[in-house]
Amino acid sequence: MKKGLLYIFTAGAVLMAALALYPDRTFDFSRATYIDLTHRFNPDIPHGPGLRAEKIETLFHYDPGVGTVGSGALIYYYQLPGQWGTHVDAPAHFIKGKRYLDDIPVSEMLLPLVVLDIHEQVRMNPDYQVSLEDVISWESRNGPIPEKSFVALRTDWSKRWPDPTKFYNRDENDIAHTPGWSRPVLEYLITTRNITAIGHETSDTDPGTAASKLDFTLEIYFLSHDKYQIEMMTNLDKLPESGAMIIASWPKAYQGSGFPARVFAVIPGGS
Repeated sequence: MKKGLLYIFTAGAVLMAALALYPDRTFDFSRATYIDLTHRFNPDIPHGPGLRAEKIETLFHYDPGVGTVGSGALIYYYQLPGQWGTHVDAPAHFIKGKRYLDDIPVSEMLLPLVVLDIHEQVRMNPDYQVSLEDVISWESRNGPIPEKSFVALRTDWSKRWPDPTKFYNRDENDIAHTPGWSRPVLEYLITTRNITAIGHETSDTDPGTAASKLDFTLEIYFLSHDKYQIEMMTNLDKLPESGAMIIASWPKAYQGSGFPARVFAVIPGGS
């Protein structure tokens, strides 16, 4: 009974949030489409230099003699960096004094979703950075980017997952050639549109040519405004550029700067 009430409460909360975000629309959640935006993670996935690979130890196993502690159940012990796989970066990731993961309220985890699609530009130029013209073009079709929204950058880079060589696309000088955000776009989204969060398919906010040199200027700029981001997203190609919602959640780690996240989109039915 308690589980049933929880489902009803959760569905009701999502519906109320949807109506608040899009008051001019009627949603039929029985016909909604749910898109998982999260990669599975394991010890072999792409990860940044300096981050130790995930390790898994079987503490308990169903069968005797397998677990290092005991049997009768299945319990793993995980060792991994906070910034692992599809993950959230809290403002405190780079900015001392800004919010940790456990400071971010759940009200910032259910947001209207904006998808900026630059995958064709990236196909022609892997170093492409989203331009203000790309954003203005989006707004000419869909209207102003909603305040307190989540803006995801679609590059189709996730199609290179989980091959580290393809994902980082490094040249002979070990410089990665991956797309990224740009300062004019981030400034516009923060100061003019007052968005809540951003997300992208690559491992960095900055393009690979900068991140390879440990230049994280754009990431530092965004996080310094006490906003969070999701990295290494997937399935953005399955989303409409407007009209969906995103739910981004993660464990409430005490003073965490980052953690694997579970992120998905809801595309409501009805009109």
